[in-house]
Amino acid sequence: MSEGKRVAAIEGWFSLEDPPHLLGSRCRGCGTYFFPKLSSYCRNPECEGTSFEEVKLSRTGRIWSYTNACYQPPPPFVAPAPFVPFAIAAVELEAERMIVLGQVISGVDVSQLKVGMPVELVLEPLYRDGDTDKLVWKWKPLAARA
Repeated sequence: MSEGKRVAAIEGWFSLEDPPHLLGSRCRGCGTYFFPKLSSYCRNPECEGTSFEEVKLSRTGRIWSYTNACYQPPPPFVAPAPFVPFAIAAVELEAERMIVLGQVISGVDVSQLKVGMPVELVLEPLYRDGDTDKLVWKWKPLAARA
């Protein structure tokens, strides 16, 4: 069986390089980070900035909170059939100190997660369209750091 094509399910939100990164923006005025990217005005209430630079965000962080998705999300979300519940983690990125929500890798459920657990960003297929895997970012738990 030949391997299919791999493309981003959401264009411009993350890189497909190895290792992958979320693509965010940083306000040139105040240095605040945003994900997804901003290009119009800074959401920091103390800043009136309108100039941003694209940045690769940290690939690692710690679980800030988590939950499970027991019901199939409504469209436009595409879920495999049959639907399989999955874990979702809110992760505080290591350098930026911002929270980014994402699914946890396949095979890991909420019983295996803990607040403060270190995780890294990986790419996994969200669904397959013909011979093309549509990829999204997910959080992979790491062995506890000393």
